Amino acid sequence: MIANVSGEAAEKGASSYIFLIALLSINLGVLNLLPIPILDGGHLLFFLIEGILRKPIGERQREFAQQAGLVLLVGVMIFAFWNDLERMFSR
Repeated sequence: MIANVSGEAAEKGASSYIFLIALLSINLGVLNLLPIPILDGGHLLFFLIEGILRKPIGERQREFAQQAGLVLLVGVMIFAFWNDLERMFSR
């Protein structure tokens, strides 16, 4: 889908294409700051929790949170791929 939208933006001109690239970059940055443990926002969440508790989170809890975050992230990716495939084949 990104490739299709990029092609359409490129046909409209350089300013539309650069705007799309900027929008995608901002979107990726915001997604990276979500409090999902495997992303940077998750690390910030761990630092916040450790600051409040004044002790480090246990290794087992951190591993479980990382695995749960990975499962969540893979689930979102599967949803996105499924959505793109559905759009491609329903045309």
